[in-house]
Amino acid sequence: MRGNGARDDGVYRDGILLETPRLRLRPPVAADFEPMRQMFCDPQVVTHIGGSPLSRAEAWGRFQRDVGHWALEGFGQFTLLEKSSGRYVGKLGHAKFLRDLGPKAGAEIEMTWTLASGFHGQGYAAEAGQAALAWFDAQGPRRTACIVAEANLPSLRLAERLGYREVDRLSGDGCTRVVLVR
Repeated sequence: MRGNGARDDGVYRDGILLETPRLRLRPPVAADFEPMRQMFCDPQVVTHIGGSPLSRAEAWGRFQRDVGHWALEGFGQFTLLEKSSGRYVGKLGHAKFLRDLGPKAGAEIEMTWTLASGFHGQGYAAEAGQAALAWFDAQGPRRTACIVAEANLPSLRLAERLGYREVDRLSGDGCTRVVLVR
């Protein structure tokens, strides 16, 4: 399932659309950039992922990376939309960032999630995560990792709920990060 664009109706050409009771998950389209950028300008959102809001250019680079994963790898970050309102909830999925996850990870594909602060603590990430994992595993199960700031207790609990288990801790950039694998 590879593709590189959306039709005018916002449906990804490959027809990748997952639904949960409250969410729609689909690959990103151009209209997702601005709400994604706003999400990464929220200090509450970026506290454990760099600590500083992203500039417009940094957000654009991250958005292009998300789109590119689908085109090059056939998987990537899903845009999460609330079914009842159509509001942008955040992004969640898999990516190949080619960053050092330490010697114990044994994986190069990571699962990540970032939700707009208005959606924190409502179970949306777990709901979306279970759907994204089921879809990803159906493509051919692979060992994946996630890396979470030690201080980000909600994300650590989510990783464990999604089946990830701690294998390592990495220090640097002023914080300790927990490496988990599934």
